[in-house]
Amino acid sequence: MEQEVEIEFKNMLTPDEFFRLSNELSLKEESFTTQTNHYFDTPDFSLKSHRCALRIREKNGSFVLTLKQPHSDGLLETHQQLSEAEYSSYMNNEKFAKGHVYSILTDLGVDPKSIVYLGTLTTKRAERKTGDGLLVLDENQYLSVIDYELEYEAKERKKGELEFSTFLKQYGIPERKTLNKIQRFFEAKNSEL
Repeated sequence: MEQEVEIEFKNMLTPDEFFRLSNELSLKEESFTTQTNHYFDTPDFSLKSHRCALRIREKNGSFVLTLKQPHSDGLLETHQQLSEAEYSSYMNNEKFAKGHVYSILTDLGVDPKSIVYLGTLTTKRAERKTGDGLLVLDENQYLSVIDYELEYEAKERKKGELEFSTFLKQYGIPERKTLNKIQRFFEAKNSEL
């Protein structure tokens, strides 16, 4: 099991801002890699009610199950590597692999057997180290939506917040309240129902 506290700042971008930033940061098509997030919850959204999120990230032929939980500094992420067979089992709403994530879900009072696959979000992502953090430029596709997002992953909240705010000002991008990917996914899914 691997755990980490994720401290990140997000800002939605217009398509023009996204392409302008890509150009100004000298990001070419080959700078972007593709990753796919598959989202899960119970039919009655037990994880969401605990302010948690569960996903499998598929990237470069590997599959990582991640449970995100609230933490005082950001989000506590618990990662668990999956085999291709385990990944297929999740995608087909079959057996939930035992492990650290299973144990945490049980401790939260969420029955891992009730977890179901809800949908997929695909991201084209470019990353650039800057300051003490990592700047991330994402183009996301999910359901019938395409959106653009800038993220900044930091080691420390106050310094990261200042660096991100300075970056936005430097490039003339207004600060926008931004939901995380899984929240935007569920918002779009609910509007399609």
